[in-house]
Amino acid sequence: MEFLHRNIERSMQKVRNKIANYLERLKPGGIQSTIMVAFSIISVSIMLLTGIVMYMRFSNLSRQEMIKSTQKLMEQSKESMEDYLMNMRQISDAAYYSVIKESDFSTESEEIQKGMQLLYEANKSRLRSIAIYNNFGSLIAAEPVVSQKEDPNVTKQDWFIHAMDEMENIHFSIPHIQNLFDDGTFRYYWVISSSRVVELTNGVNSQKGVLLVDMDYSEISRMMDQINTLENGQYFYLCDSNGKIIYHPRQMQISDGKLSESSEAAAKSQKMIYDEYFEGKHRKVIVSPISYTGWKLVGVIPYSIFTDQLTNLQCFIVMLMLLMAMMLVLVNRIVSLRISSPILKLNHSVSEHEAGKEPDIYIGGSLEIRHLGKSIQNSYKRNEMLMNEIVWEQNERRKSELDALQSQINPHFLYNTLDSITWMIEGERNDEATFMISQLAKLFRISLSKGHTIISLKDELQHAKSYMNIQKVRYKNKFQVAFEVDEELEQYCAVKLTLQPILENAINYGMSLLEEDEDGEIKVQVTKEEGTLILSVIDNGIGIPEEEIEFLLMDTNRVHKKGSGVGLTNVNNRIQILFGKEYGLKIESELDEGTTVLIRIPAIVYTEENRRILEKGYLFSKDQIQKKDRE
Repeated sequence: MEFLHRNIERSMQKVRNKIANYLERLKPGGIQSTIMVAFSIISVSIMLLTGIVMYMRFSNLSRQEMIKSTQKLMEQSKESMEDYLMNMRQISDAAYYSVIKESDFSTESEEIQKGMQLLYEANKSRLRSIAIYNNFGSLIAAEPVVSQKEDPNVTKQDWFIHAMDEMENIHFSIPHIQNLFDDGTFRYYWVISSSRVVELTNGVNSQKGVLLVDMDYSEISRMMDQINTLENGQYFYLCDSNGKIIYHPRQMQISDGKLSESSEAAAKSQKMIYDEYFEGKHRKVIVSPISYTGWKLVGVIPYSIFTDQLTNLQCFIVMLMLLMAMMLVLVNRIVSLRISSPILKLNHSVSEHEAGKEPDIYIGGSLEIRHLGKSIQNSYKRNEMLMNEIVWEQNERRKSELDALQSQINPHFLYNTLDSITWMIEGERNDEATFMISQLAKLFRISLSKGHTIISLKDELQHAKSYMNIQKVRYKNKFQVAFEVDEELEQYCAVKLTLQPILENAINYGMSLLEEDEDGEIKVQVTKEEGTLILSVIDNGIGIPEEEIEFLLMDTNRVHKKGSGVGLTNVNNRIQILFGKEYGLKIESELDEGTTVLIRIPAIVYTEENRRILEKGYLFSKDQIQKKDRE
């Protein structure tokens, strides 16, 4: 056997070596192949280099132009916003220096109120309110004159806290709803508060206070809306020095937590232009600070915009590369077709042969390819002859093993049965002797089965019933036997003499050791699960120790201590020789509870043709039976 395997391996190695040698000869070396390869390499290199240089050049120019355009737009918006904020600062300065600083609140409250009213009326299109609070958060004066909401604790609000912490500066808040005054309209306005510390004169005393100017947020929103009109993904937003959003075109989604923005990074960035990756997207960020406030105007340009603008260039480069590629393919095709066609045909015929179609190996083309094809064809023929020899030897070995196993029938059962019949005749128990003889005849008729190994499950069950009828008489009905089998399952194939050894083992090992007052019971069941027949032999005997179970199908000396001469190992080996290692016996047992032996065999309908196929050997049985079933 090893000699045949070595011959096959040597033959396949020769084929591989010949193919490798031929492929080695096909390497470029002639002037024609050298020119073809050199031309292809130079053309492809120039094509790629030109395309890359053109793309990078125009891409950089387009990117720089867009950045400059965005910066110019942002500069215009920044100037408008700074003018607006300067105007608000001037209103705050006017309120402080013209109305508050030169007035005494103890005697000139009416003049102060009138001055604030004039200031408000002159700028009410941009303002929502002007208010003065002392350092305890109590309202001193306000314009327009409206009622303050009940107990608003202004000392806890950000604009008041920032003003008191840094007294020398004017502070601008982020947008918020004006929540100090009630004008009777039940309307809520978004404002940006500018706050500063002021000195309040009250007679001979003075104290710190806070001047609050609420600017209408809609003015800033309008300015930002004017530049957020692009639909290509580019947008602009406004944030404070801490990264808090003042304006964003998607501010509602950000407030709801559906979107996010890298405003903190923009606020802390020392660079005016930088790249970032945010939420997996590459984009260019442009930052422009707003004077007086610490605010920053931020423009965001997704890199996808740069790519979209280069679509025409990309199309041109792609078309150029495709055109050159088509020319190269045409030239290479003409040159290489004559060389590669014969070996491709040879490879195709070899692949077809390996797929089992067994076509003739291609022999054609140049002298080398014809020689290679003939060598492969001869190698396949020799391998096929060697494989047939291996299969024949394996089948003969399996048949010899199966015949040897089936010949291991315990002769003691026959001797004991004949002795029992003799005693019955001498004791004039003729009816019992007749019954024993008839059962013994059925037993041996099925045991012989014309020398067949595969019989129907019905015959195997009848053999088991005859055997148990004889044993019940010998053991004086010390145990009961029950067969639970669906008649439809009796039409399937079974291996001869599989149940008898297991039943004999159950009697000798399980039933014979029961106490006198204990009733033994043996049950035979047959079920079908997913193409597999499961024959179960169940007894309520003394059981098998757990440490013995793992040796029952491995060590024949352990199996046959009290079992039959054939034994469980014999049955398991016979089944696996016929059907494969996935079938055979499985043993489950528990001391003082009983033992269950499961026999697994494939569910194959018993016919004369199937019997012949199975008895030829397991190597052929499955494929042939499945092919026949499909037909």
